[in-house]
Amino acid sequence: MTHGLIEELASGARRPLARLLTRIENGDPSIRPILPELFASGHGAHVVGITGPPGSGKSTLVNALIGEWRRRGKRVGILAVDPSSPYTRGAILGDRIRMMEHAADRDVFMRSMAARGELGGLAATTWIGAAALDAAGYDPILIETVGAGQSEVEIARLAETTVVVEAPEMGDEVQAIKAGLLEVADIVAVNKGDRPGADRAARQLRAMMSTAGGRVERSPPKIMVTTATSGEGVTDLADAIEAHRAAAREPLAARDRAASQVRRALADLAGGRAVANPAWDETIQRVAERQLDPLTAAERLLDGVG
Repeated sequence: MTHGLIEELASGARRPLARLLTRIENGDPSIRPILPELFASGHGAHVVGITGPPGSGKSTLVNALIGEWRRRGKRVGILAVDPSSPYTRGAILGDRIRMMEHAADRDVFMRSMAARGELGGLAATTWIGAAALDAAGYDPILIETVGAGQSEVEIARLAETTVVVEAPEMGDEVQAIKAGLLEVADIVAVNKGDRPGADRAARQLRAMMSTAGGRVERSPPKIMVTTATSGEGVTDLADAIEAHRAAAREPLAARDRAASQVRRALADLAGGRAVANPAWDETIQRVAERQLDPLTAAERLLDGVG
């Protein structure tokens, strides 16, 4: 059954993928046994996180990036994490509305996921959804966070490249850097570049990031100006994202990301208990090489197996 599902995903069939994502989002326990094979069957898609405060134009920018990557012949997957309805727990304020021009494109797959109370701007099952899109051959995979404020740093655990979207004259530059959002950014896009003050905001951010602490082992993020509605700067942004792909896959960066994912899985499973296991290093390496998925790794570490 598992092998058949993986084959269906690899064939590009959309209905099996849609059904699988529904099961993933609903926490279907039958997903757990197939998770190792699902994770291992990925094609190495570039996972790109798009985050930032409300009103910065994240969804419009994602829409523009989809168009740019489709012109380059890429199959694009999108997971848009939305706030949850307090009644149905389903996604509301669906970002797909802003991306409807791509709805008929068979090489674009868009899915809204409800945050369901999770902090950090992502749903608990977002990483499994990304693994499903990877197994289905979409590359890149864009994950747009809720956009509820400056606490959305969880995306850096999952995404290989994190793009923080800001807008001029929103007063978010200082607030974001105080909260640490810009510290997890690999690229900062000052969107709505046709507004007065966009270039000044970009200069301020460059100056702030050049003197900011907390990035001892990371290079300052690339600061860019875009206007998603006209497409200005979008090609350069797509180029910068693709250029960062190689840096994100350096062995140390891949291991750090894998370690962060397993720690999160451990915290979810163990309620925050510290777990020591002599097989930690080997287990992290296997996750980084996609031989093991983070949840299975966490379970083995908890069981003392590794």
